[in-house]
Amino acid sequence: MSKSLTSQSDQILADAAAVKRRVQMGPSIGSKSRALKREHLWKKIAAIAISIGVILVVAGVVGAIIDGIGFYGVLLTVLAAVVATVVLGSGMKLKVPTPEKLAKEPLKVLAGKTEIWLESQRPALPAPAVNLIDNIGVQLDMLAPQLQTLEENSEPAREIRKLVGEHLPELITGYRKIPANMRKEKRGERTPDEQLLHGLGVIEREIASATRTIAEGDADKLAIRGRFLELKYDGVADSQ
Repeated sequence: MSKSLTSQSDQILADAAAVKRRVQMGPSIGSKSRALKREHLWKKIAAIAISIGVILVVAGVVGAIIDGIGFYGVLLTVLAAVVATVVLGSGMKLKVPTPEKLAKEPLKVLAGKTEIWLESQRPALPAPAVNLIDNIGVQLDMLAPQLQTLEENSEPAREIRKLVGEHLPELITGYRKIPANMRKEKRGERTPDEQLLHGLGVIEREIASATRTIAEGDADKLAIRGRFLELKYDGVADSQ
């Protein structure tokens, strides 16, 4: 019976590994979101392994008490392990942060969490905007090491959070509220589609500028320049 349980446990662990390979969390736009996904995936695998271990221990104890659990006992053990694998594999999902939470994230995970949020928005955006989202992911990866040099509640940290945790989500959520059939209608000088691309380009440049400023040791001089205000008043927000 011990060999049977061992064989079954090996199969279950193989199934768990297959779950790991099948988990698709969407393509990552940066290394920081990829690292957060990997960390979450290993937590999921660990939870599955622990659950299977507990099930096998319980089966072994019951078998020792009643002098073997028999064929149906083995079947129930395998079934319980499969159920645990499926439930934990599908139930433990990586949470996408809300825009409200982004601005409050610790600096050490701000870039990764912002990347994860952006990845969740890509299916609703036009193809040219997706390319810009990918570029912003590159800039966030470059910004992340610089954020480690800032104090959590410093003015530069607040400026960065304002840019990636407030203005970036406001731009995208404002665009998504516009009916699809109105996104190519001109409002002012640009259509909402054009304004989205323009705004994302501005934010990409602002992130790159902030990275350079911090890297040069001028964090105290960091201030997100006023041109991001045009994002609010140049089409998208007013089109809602």
